[in-house]
Amino acid sequence: MGIVAGLDSSPDFTRIVVCDTDTGAVLRQGYAPHPVEATEGGGRPSDVDPQAWLLSLGEAAGGGLLEGVQAIGVSAQQNALVPLDTQGNTVRPAMVGGDKRAQVAAADLVDALGGREAWAQAVGHVPQAAQPVTKLRWLNKTEPDAALRTAVLLQAHDWLVWQLLGRPMRRTTDRGGASGTGYWSAATGGYRPDLVELALGHRATLPDVLGPSEAAGTTPEGLLISAGTGETMAAAFGLGIGLGDAVVSLGASGSVMAVHPEALVDASGMITSLADATGMHLPVVTTLNAVRTLRGAVELLGLPDLESLSELAMKSTPGSHGLVLLPYLEGERTPNLPHTAGTLAGLRRESMRPEHLARAAFEGMLCGLADALDVLRGRGVDVRRVFLLGAAAELPAVQAAAPALFGAQVVVPQPADYAALGAARQAAWALGVSQGTLDPQLPPVWQGAVAQILEPGEELAVGQAVRQQYVSVREQTHPGAFRA
Repeated sequence: MGIVAGLDSSPDFTRIVVCDTDTGAVLRQGYAPHPVEATEGGGRPSDVDPQAWLLSLGEAAGGGLLEGVQAIGVSAQQNALVPLDTQGNTVRPAMVGGDKRAQVAAADLVDALGGREAWAQAVGHVPQAAQPVTKLRWLNKTEPDAALRTAVLLQAHDWLVWQLLGRPMRRTTDRGGASGTGYWSAATGGYRPDLVELALGHRATLPDVLGPSEAAGTTPEGLLISAGTGETMAAAFGLGIGLGDAVVSLGASGSVMAVHPEALVDASGMITSLADATGMHLPVVTTLNAVRTLRGAVELLGLPDLESLSELAMKSTPGSHGLVLLPYLEGERTPNLPHTAGTLAGLRRESMRPEHLARAAFEGMLCGLADALDVLRGRGVDVRRVFLLGAAAELPAVQAAAPALFGAQVVVPQPADYAALGAARQAAWALGVSQGTLDPQLPPVWQGAVAQILEPGEELAVGQAVRQQYVSVREQTHPGAFRA
């Protein structure tokens, strides 16, 4: 038996799990918040000193948490751009989060390369405000002095791995993290330095891309550090998803990702073609309105919380007595309707009851995510099982409707630090390969997540009818919204 650790440096905290290499059983855990002040509006800052991540890591690992550990895997927030100068010092604070500052820069880049199709062919997705390539464009246009001094480009997990190894000359990343930059192609497995130059104004040094089971290096104390990866890829690896599996994540926004054997090219911009942490691909479709739809309904109905909304919704029936909510409350990305608003259709005297509106909110949210699933299915992605993540996945109204609306078995895993577990599993893989006990092509088999299994059963036909009702309203309101 060996012992490995996985750490996940999210936007708000660091979590560490220490695991048995053979089974994945969690032996110890650590946690620490990031010492970062919120913005004046109460949200997360867009600029963060990376040293805050190290301080949080040190606090989370305190008390001998890492005693006996042989290898560490690192997962971290995606899309965080860490620009370094020629000496390895940060040119400016890391640019993190969605960073809406870069929305204009994203549009500029699309035009500069010749349109959405050109970007889809180049790197598998169209530039978005959050991506490093777009942040580089913003930096070039807004902070030209900082852009000029930028010589090396890292992401959050790259920077943490580099720090743990003592800042060696060689800097590394993994294919999962690289695939989200906007200047690395999951289809070709190579960088596009010309896109860095297009965005930044000059070329920069990019980290070497390691294979899934490769190690980034070893510390002077003999601790092996694996390649690391982004949070999305680490969570998928920690869950143990494979071909035929999709993951629906219920945050304020929603995301749908699935394992696929090849990279997808999508000029519509709805699919972001990422690589996963195992050598496969991870196409992702994002919706802007998931749990924020439910919270809006909570406020409208004067309820105290989501649990109360779920209880009220369960008093209605599938189809919400004819009410249909298109939940485009913040505009929408899937379909691409950034300036639209939500729609409530089917109002009749008998349907104007709180329980029907509550049910329509849940069905609208889930139908929007089913639209995202269909984007992937329409491109040949096999979806037979859906993992449902997020606190809202525990709500009875979600569990009652999701299997029939998604048309698949739904798995609700027990809450756990799946990104940290994925990082630990990666560390165990790299450790086993270095010791000659594991195949570089086959990750270690760990115990699956404890989960609740929900089947569509006899409700499938009812779910299909509810979905068709939703699609009919969507097409009447936004005809052709899903045409590329």
